[in-house]
Formats: sequence, structure tokens, C-alpha cells
Amino acid sequence: MKWMERKLEDIFKALKTNRENGLSSKQAAEVLQQKGYNEFEEEKKEGIGAKLLHQFSEVTTIILLVAALISTYLAVTEGHGYAEPLVIIAIVALNAVLGIRQELSAEKALDALKNMNTPAAKVVRDGILQPINSKELVPGDIIMVEAGDMIPADARLIESSNLLVEESALTGESVPSEKNAQAEVKESDPLGDRVNMLFSGCLVTNGRGRAVVVATGMETEMGKIASLLNNTKKSKTPLQQRLIELGKKLSLVAVVSGVIIFGIGLLHGETIMEMLMTAVSLAVAAVPETLPVIVTVTLAFGIQNMVRKNAIIRRIPAVEALGSASVICSDKTGTLTQNQMTIKQVWAVSHEPKADTEAFNDTETELLTMFSLASNASIELNNGEETIIGDPTETAIIRLLHQKGTKKSELEAKYPRVHELPFDSSRKLMTTVHRTEDGYISITKGAFDRIPLDPHASCTNEYQARANEVHDQFAEQALRVLALGYKHYGELPEQLDAAELEQGLRFAGLVGMIDPPRPESKAAVQAAMDAGIKTVMITGDHMATASAIAREIGILKEGDLAISGAELERMSDVELKQKVRHISVYGRVSPEDKIRIVQAWQANGEVVAMTGDGVNDAPALKAADVGTAMGITGTDVAKSASDMVLTDDNFATIVDAVAEGRRVYENIRKTLYFLLSCNFSEIMIMIIAVAFGWGLPVIAIQLLLINVVADGIPGFCLSREKMEPDTMRQKPISKNAGIFSNGLGKKIALQASLYTVLTLLGFYVGKFVHISDQVSTSHEVGQTMAFVILGWSSVVHIFNVRSNTQSIFTIGFMSNRSLFWCAMLSIAIIFGIAIIPTLMEIFQIVSLSFTHWVIVTILSIVPLIVVELAKLSTRKKLRAQGQSI
Repeated sequence: MKWMERKLEDIFKALKTNRENGLSSKQAAEVLQQKGYNEFEEEKKEGIGAKLLHQFSEVTTIILLVAALISTYLAVTEGHGYAEPLVIIAIVALNAVLGIRQELSAEKALDALKNMNTPAAKVVRDGILQPINSKELVPGDIIMVEAGDMIPADARLIESSNLLVEESALTGESVPSEKNAQAEVKESDPLGDRVNMLFSGCLVTNGRGRAVVVATGMETEMGKIASLLNNTKKSKTPLQQRLIELGKKLSLVAVVSGVIIFGIGLLHGETIMEMLMTAVSLAVAAVPETLPVIVTVTLAFGIQNMVRKNAIIRRIPAVEALGSASVICSDKTGTLTQNQMTIKQVWAVSHEPKADTEAFNDTETELLTMFSLASNASIELNNGEETIIGDPTETAIIRLLHQKGTKKSELEAKYPRVHELPFDSSRKLMTTVHRTEDGYISITKGAFDRIPLDPHASCTNEYQARANEVHDQFAEQALRVLALGYKHYGELPEQLDAAELEQGLRFAGLVGMIDPPRPESKAAVQAAMDAGIKTVMITGDHMATASAIAREIGILKEGDLAISGAELERMSDVELKQKVRHISVYGRVSPEDKIRIVQAWQANGEVVAMTGDGVNDAPALKAADVGTAMGITGTDVAKSASDMVLTDDNFATIVDAVAEGRRVYENIRKTLYFLLSCNFSEIMIMIIAVAFGWGLPVIAIQLLLINVVADGIPGFCLSREKMEPDTMRQKPISKNAGIFSNGLGKKIALQASLYTVLTLLGFYVGKFVHISDQVSTSHEVGQTMAFVILGWSSVVHIFNVRSNTQSIFTIGFMSNRSLFWCAMLSIAIIFGIAIIPTLMEIFQIVSLSFTHWVIVTILSIVPLIVVELAKLSTRKKLRAQGQSI
């Protein structure tokens, strides 16, 4: 229904209500039965059972569960012992607990939206003005609002007086909207320009009004946002998608390898039971059991670092998604700007315009003094700190006055106010009268074109043309311009009305103000650009203001486009997808527009971080890959819909968070390099040894120990690795890039092949080569050597993965102390298992001679030597290409 366009009488008729008496109690009850309560529908939440089912439906988890079942069956029927199935089940349980705990940080956006509704509303029912619970409001109710009230439902104004409404949470505008019941508005006008409407959840800051409710609950503009939140599904982060794909590939490898080795074993005359045990071994070898836990720990450590940098992560995977972010869609008000109107330019007649930071002469000081006297902003003490309270325009005046060393209280004492004509939207003026030493002065401030000047005053003609020039100059800078005129009286006039006080004024000058950029925004935008990240401004503010701010901080550059919400609405989704890369600024946009912009970037394969603080930002925050809310100025709705909250509201913190996200992603890739090199080599070792008829080189419980102790314990410490020096000079990893992109798959394959050769060599020596009179060659000796070599070389490999190009001798073994000591602990555990009789019996290990230990040690450090030589070659190539390392 086009409520903003229709005549009031038609609205009353359509809603079957009365202008004066409102609805009857009976009518209200009938409408309530039909429309329902004035509240938001809740999104159905997933139960613990469903979350548990999701955890156990992961392919890699299913493989481990099958392996546990087979291992348990063999323990019961063949007497293999229960250590193996118990360890497997414990690992599965730990992964499930961590996963569910992560999911239980469920979003509470709709709860926060519900809480924004005021508990009471002033309504005319049965001709009587009475307070009722706001959830019982229905279309057709006549409501009364005044300064300090939260608007309880969407309503069309019937009458208004000096009515100002703070709508920044809904529209993004930093200045309260001037409401006018008589204004003519079209449906095509954006929300911020619908001045004859009141919107649920917005705050009345001045004046009063009477209105007829036209929409409640989910039909309000705020309700539409709630609906968008319900209908907006959170997409999986790139890492989640890559790990899912990795799980599928590992599962395929496990199945294919199982089939191959099962067939080979039967051909060599092995029994079905023996080959079932081998299948368990392969399942254990294929799945990096500690990977999910290490990834979670790495992300959690990233979260701790971000907290220290003023960023709170609400969803763990958002850490990694930040590292992949290629676009930041940022709100303007309160995010890139200070959400605080500030005077930037002052022009007193007969002088040149002056910036607020320059020293003022007497004339400029007098102009600022008069502006301050004609302002109602006040100073309050909160916990010993002075806070300026009032209209944003007037607080900007008082703030500059204080910066120039004068307090408003001193002026009020020196020039006491004796009369006031409040601001009126029809006049666009405000006038105050003050007592002076030699009489009285009336001061009028307001719109430049509304100041009625004295045509006979000497300055009028002389400065009129110059005033027009300065006004236009301020407007070109997207400054909000206020003008001031004054009039002296020897005696207080008898008629203190607009006809007397606001005629024949002497022009004093202009001030230009704006909600300025945060000081750190420009540097942050540039830092993002250096990291290959595009920053886009999306705001509900006017195009001129948005474009000026965007140019100042480097978002809007030559050749970039700036479009309005109306222009965006005329674009199809296909057209927007094609043009989105060239558009840097969007002004006067709606919540639906913000989601379209985010989704257009996502359709181009980009990872999108969306920042915002208002209710109007919440759906886009949820739709984005990383929704980022402001912690200080942000609404509860925005925070609840977000993935990350900035506790200092500092745009630059986002860049720090991106750097931390990239460090986390680097370390997760290092973890994959570390774990999968060993896991893939285990599969190749098993298949090759069985194919050659040598038997199993390592058994399942030995593989499980290697995966948990040799890989898991040091692997946890990779989360603490520092960021590579050139990380923030690299482009973001493409959303479509595979987990093994940029040569990672090749490195894993080469390292796995090296492990395979070294381990099989040790196994062959132990089983077939007689090198010691103390220890005879046997299958068990070969298995023991293979077990120690595979375990130790895997531990040593963690020093290889710490940097792609830098030598471990340059980085230093002790630069990550926890990693070094965990690596030493893993080596000690494996050594202990190989020499302590009780553990040797459990893990089916036998004694080795001194010569065997020398061979094992040499073969275990070969990977470190090989990788160091490869890094040296890489550094030489990079230097030859002129690249810094």
C-alpha cells in the first residue's frame, strides 16, 4: 500500500479508523486477531540433535567410525586389543564436541530486533489517549509521539510540530530527519526522504507528532529487515568449502587405496581378516585425525590475537574468511566517518573563509559566539567527563566553541536568553533574543536562502554576491551550510514574533559542517588497496556527501562510478553483476540494495566483508562472507547479525584483522602441508610394501600414534607462527582456488614421495639386510625402523613448513619456542615407545641395535636437508628476478 502517497482521508477510510477517536477496543481486537501482534517472527533454531548429526555426517568422520567398528570387531574376534578402537573413538568424539561448541554461538539478530520495540505506546482508543503494550498496536491506531519516544510501528503523520526523528539505524543518515505531515512524498522516494512517515524502531529527538499506524510487525520497514535476516542464509567460508572438498578427496583416496591393497593382499594369499586389518590401517593413514582440531586451535589463537587488536570474532570460520577477503563493503556513517557533525569552514563577512583549525580573528569569534547563543545543545557531566547533548548540528557549534577556548555557560551568563522562536521546518529558521550591555540582540540561524536580510544595511549588497559564492563553495565540498543574521534593539520589542524578529537582519556569515572521515580511514583504505582489497562505500546518506567523503579517503578514484539507490533499483541483477567492479560508492540505498551489492560481488567470485552499525545493515552483514559490526555505535541487531565486532569502531582495525586472517590461513595451509605429506606417504608406503610382498611396514596403531603424536602435538604449535614478511603485499587467494593452489599440492607430493622412499628403505634394511650381530633381520625389526623413521622425519618436517622461502637457520629453531619443545617432546615419545618394554609390547615394537639407530637418525633428517637446499635455490631465483625476500 502506498501509504506515503495517499490522502489522509483515504487512509482513514481504508483502515476504518477515525482521525480524532481512533479505533474502538472491539475494532482493535478484530484487527489484532487478523494481523497478529506487533512483533517479529523468530527464525527456527537447530537443535543439539541436528547439530550432532551434522558432525557425524562428515565423510572423514564416517571413515574413522567405520575403522573403529572394524577395529573393535577384530579386537573381539582376533584379540588385537581395544587400544586402537578407543583412541579412534576418542578422536571422533573430541572433534564433534569442538564442532558443536562452535555452532552453539548461534546468532541472536531477531531477538535483538524484538527488544528494540518500546514496551509502551501512547494510543487513542475509544477516543481516549492511553498507554498500551506496543505489541498490541494494530493498523488504524492513532498514536502520539514526542521527544524521547521510540516509534512503535510504521505510521503516516497526521500532524507534526518541530518533529525530528533519528533514523540513522534504518537509513544510515547521520542527521535527524525533519518530519512534515503536509509533505507530498512519492513511493519512489527512498526511506530517508519519506518525511511524512514514521518508522518503527526510530527515535524522536525533537518536537511532537500525531500519526495513524499503517503497518505493524513483519510488515514494517524494520520487519522487512527481520524477514531478510530470516531468508538470508550464511554461506560457508572458503576454508570450510575447501576442507569439505579435501575430506571428499581423502575419502576417495582411502576407498580406492583400500580396494587396491585388498586385491593385492588376496593375490598374495593373505586372509580376509588380515586384509580387513590392513583396510583399517589405510583408513587411519588416509585421514589426518588431528587436522580438524588443529584448524580449530589455529582459528582460536587467531581470535585471541584479534581481541588484542580490538576485534571480537563471533563465528570462528570468519577468521579465515577475513584472510581471503577481496572486497570490503563499508557503511559510511560511524564506520568511515566519526558519526559526529563537525564544523570545517567558517566565513565571516568581510573576511576569507577559514578552516576550523586556524586561529580566529575577532569577527570570526563573534560569529561563532552568536551561533552558540542561538543553539540549544547543552553540556552534561558524565563520570567527570563533559558530554555535549543535543542536535548534531548544534553540538558541532558548541564543540568548536570549546575548542576555541570559550564555554557556553560563560556566554549564557554574559548574554542571558530572554526569548526563543524554536526551529520550524516550514521556516527552516531558529531565533533567540539575548540581553546585552546596551540593549538586546536577536540572533537568527538557519538555511542560507531563508535569512531575511535588511536591504538598507550597507553590507547587504556588498556581500550578497560574495555570500553566494562562499555558499556554493561550501556546498561543492558537500558541507551542510548554516547562515546567521542578527538585529540590535535598544528596548525589547513588544511583538516577539517572526514578523518582527526575523525581518531586516544584518548578515553575519556562514559555517559549513560535515560528518568527517575518521583520521585513520584514508591510511586503512590505502593499506587494503596494497593488499589487493577493494573498498566500496554503501550508505543511506546523500550522494554529494558520500562522494565527497569517498574522494577524500581514496575510495572514489578517477573512472570509478558513484550511483544512487534509485539508479541501482533500475539495474537488473545481471547488469549489476557486470558493472559492480566499477562502482565504488552507493548512496541513498535500502537494506535490500545492500544485499544485492554483496551478492553481486559474491557472484563475481569475491569474498566480501561488509561493515556497518545500523539495523539497516544487519541483513547485508549476515549475507556477507564476513559481517563486521561496530562495537561502540553499532546496534544490538548489527552485532548479532555479524561475524566480527570492532570494539573501537576503527576502520583500520579491519585491515589488522585481515592481516591476522591471512596469517591464520597461511598457518592452516602449513598445517596441511605438514600433515598430508605424512598421511599420503603412509598410503604409498602401505601399498608399495604389500605390492612387493613385504607385508605391512607399519600397523594401524603405529600409524595412529604417528598421526596423533608426531603430527598432532607439534602441529598445534603452527598456530603461533608469525606472518610471512610479504603477506600483506599479496593478492587475496581466489574464492575458487583449491586448497592445494599455489604449488602446495606439488610440495606435498614431493615430500610424501621422499618420506615413502626413506621409510621403505629403512623397512627394507631392517627386514632383509643383516647389519648387526646383536639384532637379526626380521619383519618386526623392519616395522620398528619404519615406525621411527616415519615418526621422526614427520616431526623434523615441521621446521620445513614454517616458511616457504626462508631457511630455518635464518628464522631460528627457537623463534617459536612452543613448537620447538613440542617437536622435542614428540621425538622423545617415539624414542620412549621404541625402548620402554611395556610400550614396545603395546605397539608391537622390537629392540634395535646402535647401527640401526644411526641409520634411522640419518634417514630422519634427510627431508630437512633436501628442503633447505630447495629453499636456497628458490631464494637465488627470486633475487635474480629482483624480488625482495
